[in-house]
Amino acid sequence: MSTVSPSTGHGSRGEWAMLLLSAASGAADAFVFICVGQVFAGVMTGNLVLLGASAVGTGEHGAAPRVLTALAGYGVGVAFAAWAAERLRWPPPVTLLFEVALLAAGAALWWLDPVGSDRDRLGLLALISTAMGIQGRVLRTPTNYFTGTLTSLLGRTALRSWQQGDRWVSGRLLAVVVGAAVTALAVRVRPDVAAAVAVVPAAGALLIEAAPWRWTRG
Repeated sequence: MSTVSPSTGHGSRGEWAMLLLSAASGAADAFVFICVGQVFAGVMTGNLVLLGASAVGTGEHGAAPRVLTALAGYGVGVAFAAWAAERLRWPPPVTLLFEVALLAAGAALWWLDPVGSDRDRLGLLALISTAMGIQGRVLRTPTNYFTGTLTSLLGRTALRSWQQGDRWVSGRLLAVVVGAAVTALAVRVRPDVAAAVAVVPAAGALLIEAAPWRWTRG
């Protein structure tokens, strides 16, 4: 008889998946900020600040529509991931598949037309923000906003009360920087493929998360 069952010992694999998703988050935010219009795909705190600044005319001109698009897309992604987990009982790999598909669709659109109109860029922003909303909700440990993570790590460092998993926490913070740096380099060297940088680590995380759910014979 064939059944679906998660593998045991998923701990280290899960940490590697979170490292890759953190890199995807850094890549997606860097791409959106540099190429789409100085807003964020996954850092909603930053977007709220930008929205407040634009409301009184001191932020970047025309930022409000982009910020609102990012907020709406992110909200749709979170709602979809929550509904899939709680109502449909989908395992995380199935939901992550939708994130990878959205990121891949955004990369394809950008590759076909890196310039695009303002409307096209809003559509691209909506795709990537929705993907980041899914990522933010599908795992228990968020991998697309890190202020709390950094605060906790610095607090434990100050008190010299490090925890066993802090090397992974530090790795996730570093992965965000690496993902953003690789995207920035791609924008300079091959701007037409810059949106694809986030797809690679996200797809890697999907493969890692899917492994425990493989079919086994019992």
